[in-house]
Amino acid sequence: MFEGILPAIITPFHPDSGASLDIGGLRSNIESLLQRGVHGVVPCGSTGESATLTFEEHEQVVCETIEIVNGRVPVLAGTGSNNTEEAIRLTRSARDAGADGALVISPYYNKPNRSGLIKHFTKLADLDLPIILYNVPGRTGQNLQPDLVAELARHPNIVGIKEASGDITQISRIIEETRDEDFVVLSGDDAMTLPVLALGGAGVISVTANVDPRRMVQMYEAYRAGDLARAQELHFELSPLFRAMFIDTNPIPVKKAVGIIGMAAGPVRLPLDDLDGQKTEQLRKVLANYD
Repeated sequence: MFEGILPAIITPFHPDSGASLDIGGLRSNIESLLQRGVHGVVPCGSTGESATLTFEEHEQVVCETIEIVNGRVPVLAGTGSNNTEEAIRLTRSARDAGADGALVISPYYNKPNRSGLIKHFTKLADLDLPIILYNVPGRTGQNLQPDLVAELARHPNIVGIKEASGDITQISRIIEETRDEDFVVLSGDDAMTLPVLALGGAGVISVTANVDPRRMVQMYEAYRAGDLARAQELHFELSPLFRAMFIDTNPIPVKKAVGIIGMAAGPVRLPLDDLDGQKTEQLRKVLANYD
């Protein structure tokens, strides 16, 4: 179910004092992505500024996403937290709203031990919604080791992982150790999409696809069609954009980029701050090469 190019969508805000949700903009952005062939949509991840959404806003964004997608592609809702009870609430809400699955980040800051991680993810998986683990050590301070992922993959509702460790050896080992399970490995780093596909990965949960979904989809489909040369060509065409999305903390650059190309964006919420003038000009120069 979860394969191909799945944009981790931004959450657009109005440019008012409270940076309130721009639901009309959210709906417009999603429709634009769907028209360009993306294979799924991921609301309320890190790129969607989930850390600064209230429970009510989080649930509203997920519900609106499910409504506009209307079954055309899978919706993988971000529902993770470093508080297990909060993650249960968000996962249950996504399930009841009709999400196809939940993206669950490894608990950040409190750095649970192995048994705590197993219990945390198992409680969420027992809610009877497909779970994609999310490993991003740079944000959580903790790495989900391949043997732990392989153990969790035995749960029938833990169906994959978004792997953003940046360690291709680790990603290879996760794929190797889960080959006998109904389990997918998705890149969590746009620049590693093609290498992860070559190892047997299923696709990417993508920041860049907010900006150039068409080319991202073409790269994936070229690889799947066996046209490695074309996939490589597209990878290198996209590489400057991959780098530009991380000239500052995600989602600051992608949100600025989305606004520059005329989609709904608005400000980021504090404690994130707007992209500075020098980096904005750098971003504009990169975007001039994309349509």
